[in-house]
Amino acid sequence: MKVGWFSRWIQTKAALAVFSCMVISAPAADRSYTVTATVGMVADVVREVAGPHAEVTALIGEGIDPHLYKPTRGDVTTLLRSDIVFYSGLKLEGKMGDVLEKIAARRPVHAVTEEIDASYLLHPDGSEGHADPHVWMDVGAWVHTVDIVERALTDFDPANREDYARRAAAFRERLRELDEYARRVTATIPEKQRILITAHDAFNYFGRAYGLRVLGIQGLSTESEAGLDDINQLVDLIVENDVRSVFVETSVADKNVKALIEGAAARGGSVSVGGTLFSDAMGEYGTYEGTYIGMLDHNATVITRSLGGEAPPRGMQGRLKTPEGDAR
Repeated sequence: MKVGWFSRWIQTKAALAVFSCMVISAPAADRSYTVTATVGMVADVVREVAGPHAEVTALIGEGIDPHLYKPTRGDVTTLLRSDIVFYSGLKLEGKMGDVLEKIAARRPVHAVTEEIDASYLLHPDGSEGHADPHVWMDVGAWVHTVDIVERALTDFDPANREDYARRAAAFRERLRELDEYARRVTATIPEKQRILITAHDAFNYFGRAYGLRVLGIQGLSTESEAGLDDINQLVDLIVENDVRSVFVETSVADKNVKALIEGAAARGGSVSVGGTLFSDAMGEYGTYEGTYIGMLDHNATVITRSLGGEAPPRGMQGRLKTPEGDAR
């Protein structure tokens, strides 16, 4: 293990040394430029605003946990060859911090959450003073990332500023529609069933925006481990409140959720998996769920239906796969 880590470190240092001689300028009018984003949620915003003017790559793909992700030599090469880089920020990509910092010395590098007002950010128990990075769970907050992307692309490629402004405005309107849908359907969940229990603590902004009590088995980062006391406290809550559904996540192992279900059963409770949610990663690229709008449409629809509310089976646009865990 130590040898492998050291080898990767040496390779990364070598790649960055080569990179130090490279300088990026604005694109020629007759060619597109390359953008690398860390996670899919960020890449999707960039694709929407950039349109045909940029080739956008997301480093961390479907079902991969960004909290634990370590950049490979290939990732460093991709970043080095990019004209502009975007990342989420708020320590979501903690293990990539050093690489992003070095690349920022020669490339435009932007954290899309950098201008979200500090008073808005959540600091749950156990966050060790760090803000909760999962702001994309609140559509009304994530819409502000469009401003960052539009401005960064305009600064880099001013010749296409009008197209970026047009595309950004259209995307903001679609996000407003998504936010309204999420508010409308989650409002139909019965009051006593408005408890959302997930594999890790990624849904605090969703809960605040849409009026749900949110509990995660693990902390903000999946590096944290759920202890026996954590499991037992949640089992008590499930049994006392007759919670019927808990949720697994595509980028987090489901062993702790299974432990909850088994613990509740041993106490005479009856709880099942209400569905699989997208938390730190979107669905498969090229699918509706592989877009930010599809991701949140899926989450709002599955959560609502599983907790006893009313939502269309295939979501706000009728494009979802048949949702899981319909509890009615």
